[in-house]
Amino acid sequence: MSGVSADRTETVRRHLGALYDDATVESVLPRVLELAERYRDTLAARDVAPNSQRTAFLITYGSSFTRDGEAPLRTLAYVLDEFGTEISDVHLLPMYPWTSDDGFAVVDHRRIDPALGTWDDVTAVGEGRGLMFDFVANHISSESEWFVRWLAGDARYADYFFEPGPEFDTSAVVRPRTTPLTHDYERPDGTFATAWTTFGPDQVDVHVGNPEVLLDLTDVLLGYLAAGASTVRLDAIGFLWKESGTTCLHLPGTHAVIKLWRVLIDDLMPRARLLTETNVPHRDNVSYFGNGHDEAHMVYQFALPPLVLHSFVAGDSSALTAWAAGLEPLPAGSTWFNFLASHDGVGMRPAKGLLAEADVEALVARVQAHGGLASFAGEPGGGRSVYELNTSYLDALAEPERVGDTAHEVGRALAAHAIMFAMAGVPAIYYHSLFGSHHDTAAVERTGIPRRINRATLDADELRDQLDSDPRRRGVYEGLAELLRRRGDFPAFAPDAPQQVLELGPEVFAVRRGEGADTVTVVVNVSGAAVTLEGVAGRDVLSGALTDALSLEADGFAWLVPS
Repeated sequence: MSGVSADRTETVRRHLGALYDDATVESVLPRVLELAERYRDTLAARDVAPNSQRTAFLITYGSSFTRDGEAPLRTLAYVLDEFGTEISDVHLLPMYPWTSDDGFAVVDHRRIDPALGTWDDVTAVGEGRGLMFDFVANHISSESEWFVRWLAGDARYADYFFEPGPEFDTSAVVRPRTTPLTHDYERPDGTFATAWTTFGPDQVDVHVGNPEVLLDLTDVLLGYLAAGASTVRLDAIGFLWKESGTTCLHLPGTHAVIKLWRVLIDDLMPRARLLTETNVPHRDNVSYFGNGHDEAHMVYQFALPPLVLHSFVAGDSSALTAWAAGLEPLPAGSTWFNFLASHDGVGMRPAKGLLAEADVEALVARVQAHGGLASFAGEPGGGRSVYELNTSYLDALAEPERVGDTAHEVGRALAAHAIMFAMAGVPAIYYHSLFGSHHDTAAVERTGIPRRINRATLDADELRDQLDSDPRRRGVYEGLAELLRRRGDFPAFAPDAPQQVLELGPEVFAVRRGEGADTVTVVVNVSGAAVTLEGVAGRDVLSGALTDALSLEADGFAWLVPS
């Protein structure tokens, strides 16, 4: 097909119409279509493997692994070649030049941070794997060329950043920080400009109400696909559009931008995927699927990490089971992005309405007992709530009095991931979880940044040795790798295979995947004590045992197929 089809052209026009007036739409539409054509031949040549039961993402920074004298991205490629044989896709957290927030204050979206390597090194990481790039579309560094030239009054960048006037009502705004919503910046002539800063003074929100900004962002997105991404993660995308008197979160304008990008991707590179990152309650989160075919291909399952953690802390799966049983079936081509740990903390907003306040307080106490922290966010009216728990997920899972009990720590890590691996969607493992790391409280003390507790850099050669000598690292890594390998053997774990959550009592979480003779029933003991489930029968493909009354030790789990 040469050129965007007439139907898709009208769809692009419609989405632009949700953002701009008619005259602006008619002037911007041909420029959007022209931009798409510039990428058509390059993107048509890209091939992307579809999601399957063998899909597994590793979440990592470009700098997560180091070696003397080697670009960190090259070291990452080595680690993946040596220890990532069951990893199909790599989520590369922002790898661009940056000034703060460990990469999320991007200076230049189109360059690789020289401290990490080059675009060729990114290509090496993607040899034989899919790549997911982060797209920090909502904001950019205060030291970026965009912002510096805006401050200088450069006409090219006029209206590139959001300046709420005195008439703009911000009383209902919801955001994940307690810092001021706007900051003042000095211009070269000594005057001052005010700009919207959802995440702080070094991360300045761009103004997509200016179509020039939309065109620039769209070029960045398509450029990422041309540079090797098969998936693009839209970071903090829910904050993109602003309107007076609203929460400035999940607004129709934000959805219209994502839908516009989806139309272009479907036309240019149909197997590429968009993943939205919206760490919010479930109802708002799932809105980014649109109608299932017109917005995000994947959405984070943000409620999963706090609910799984709660299940083991409380020894009771009731909340997790009730939530999972209520998940809506998704249309073909849409799926969940399942995870337990990431570069951020354990988000607690998605658990709102799912966990009682006492349960949230118990999770805070558990994390603090391990030396972790809780971060808070502002609420309309001046209140605050627990926003996230800053901890190593594996440490938070373990009972505080059993720290150092390797069998307990490894067993619980594997049991928690067995739940995540069983759920409909694709699994994603944070690099510290894959390699059984403890949290890094020294980094928090040194920097004052709570999220640094779970972002330590690993020396690749030391890691190789520790996977032999450290029983926790070895046990977690080998256990997770084996589960992923076995998972790939069963079509019942395909992202869109049917899912039925079973209620077998609060001591266990149970879910059946697949249908007919090809089902696999996963049962995980969260109670902290041995359990026997009368009438739960089948052959456990992990142990080979046949049973008509399943017995599980504490933190035990089974994958049952019909016997």
